[in-house]
Amino acid sequence: MAQNKTILFPKTVAILETLGENIRLARLRRNVSSSLQAERAGISRPTLTMIEKGAPSVALGSYVQVLVALGLEKDLLQVAADDELGRKLQDLNLPVRRRAPKQGKL
Repeated sequence: MAQNKTILFPKTVAILETLGENIRLARLRRNVSSSLQAERAGISRPTLTMIEKGAPSVALGSYVQVLVALGLEKDLLQVAADDELGRKLQDLNLPVRRRAPKQGKL
């Protein structure tokens, strides 16, 4: 059975490429070779190369391993941390509870 290929929007591809470039620049700023970075992350060097190019076929776990090896895992925790739109939508759907009047008072 053939695998279905996921089609990505150009905006998604651009985001992945930017992420890969940011990871590559972080590695270079730390003066870490690609071989050493791959070893620290527990991945192969070709996989690291694909990550730095923003390849969508690489597992998310491999991206995370590279970020952890660079000490940037806390940046990943900021994703969707302040979901302003989601909170507004949630507030719109909150039920309004009405209390019955106390007995003897109207």
